[in-house]
Amino acid sequence: MQLRRIGETEVSAIGLGGMPISIEGRPDRAQAVNTIHAAIDAGVTLIDTADAYSLDDTDFGHNEELIADALDGMAAEVYVATKGGHTRTPGGGWALDGRPEYLKKAVEGSLRRLDVDEIFLYQFHRPDPNVPVGESVGALAELLDEGKIRYAGVSNFNPAEIVEANEILGGRLAAVQNQFSPSFRSSEPELELCAKLGIAFLPWSPLGGISSAGGLAGGFKEIGDAHGVSPQQVCLAWMLAKAPVVIPIPGSSRPASIRDSAAATHLELTAEELTRLDG
Repeated sequence: MQLRRIGETEVSAIGLGGMPISIEGRPDRAQAVNTIHAAIDAGVTLIDTADAYSLDDTDFGHNEELIADALDGMAAEVYVATKGGHTRTPGGGWALDGRPEYLKKAVEGSLRRLDVDEIFLYQFHRPDPNVPVGESVGALAELLDEGKIRYAGVSNFNPAEIVEANEILGGRLAAVQNQFSPSFRSSEPELELCAKLGIAFLPWSPLGGISSAGGLAGGFKEIGDAHGVSPQQVCLAWMLAKAPVVIPIPGSSRPASIRDSAAATHLELTAEELTRLDG
């Protein structure tokens, strides 16, 4: 498994996105735990979660607790990244709360559910239009100083917000998590900025989301057929080739799918193939 860096820490070049095992349509608990264990067996050392990954407000924190239980007693060193700033509403809706006081309270909840003294990577989930970005990110700076989080990250930020966040954090912004996939390439400017600044870029829904991941076609399928691998592996290998800061975090609810994703770190695409996929 290739390694990449978040801050000064080496992690696997492919992470596991935990969202599918906790939201609507999630698998039973045994399959969810088996998926996490399969990821680790395949060499994955980064698992991404969020306190809001749940069915609704009644089981808020489900994914964090599930991951903590699955990792309990395992000898392998695994780094768990989580996020705060999203809330859940009755009926499964989503809302935002970027107030510093809320984020600090959310961190305490994540520390408890993950059963750790320090969160490896804590990410502000999404800008709240009712709260200046600087105020929300300022809470992350305080959490860093207090030692409650090792690294700070942001999610769903544009380039100007990334620059602002890094300035507020005194150059300590360690990661940016934005949507990026073959069907959603509008985060190229954020990816390029992260590469320039040496900040880890974690594409979420890198295969196009739960409903689209199985439908990669065109060049991805044809190149996959030529290599004898899945188009999903080709997609992730294409992303990894974009910059050494890229760490895709495909979501998975089945052991077979995360094993397939992890294998993408062993796939080398030619310059001609990469140019075709970029088109």
